[in-house]
Amino acid sequence: MAVRTPDPDPDVPEEPAESPRPSVNPGWLSDIELAEVRQRLPLLYVEAVPVRVDGLGVVTEVGVLLRATPTGQMTRTLVSGRVLYGETLREALFRHLEKDLGPMAFPQLPASPVPFQIAEYFPIPGVSLFSDDRQHAVSLAYVVPVTGTCEPRQDALEVTWMTPEEASSDAVSAEMEGGRGSLVRSALASVGRLR
Repeated sequence: MAVRTPDPDPDVPEEPAESPRPSVNPGWLSDIELAEVRQRLPLLYVEAVPVRVDGLGVVTEVGVLLRATPTGQMTRTLVSGRVLYGETLREALFRHLEKDLGPMAFPQLPASPVPFQIAEYFPIPGVSLFSDDRQHAVSLAYVVPVTGTCEPRQDALEVTWMTPEEASSDAVSAEMEGGRGSLVRSALASVGRLR
């Protein structure tokens, strides 16, 4: 049985075979494709340290996500996720902030796409400060002020707002997965809030 493809829309011009524009495919990979890619290539991620700031722009609180691992262990983490094919860093950052903090968080994205740190995650602990047993990943990390109400979605159970001193403590660092406690300390140092 032959499968007929739909006729092209007459109102939409056809793209040349080697169009510089990205495909309309949003860049999603199936679980199988993602597992295969993770075995062969480092993946690009963005991470955000959500903060609340006062009128002078001084960080007063740091938002940390609480989540349960597949084994039922409670851990703390940051907003993070992959950058999709054809997606800008700003788009990826906004998408993951909205996904993890909810649509009413109202993140104030940085004017520059330059991260405060680049974190390299390895599946083998000890290669760097950061580890992820699923993959080798490179993450661009940003401090992002949020002004709205945060209601976590996806796999996050809650957003805990802490003072910079609490967020950079050894106790909170020990609860953070993959070395992200070090990333929080770097974030606070980058905005002059680590003592």
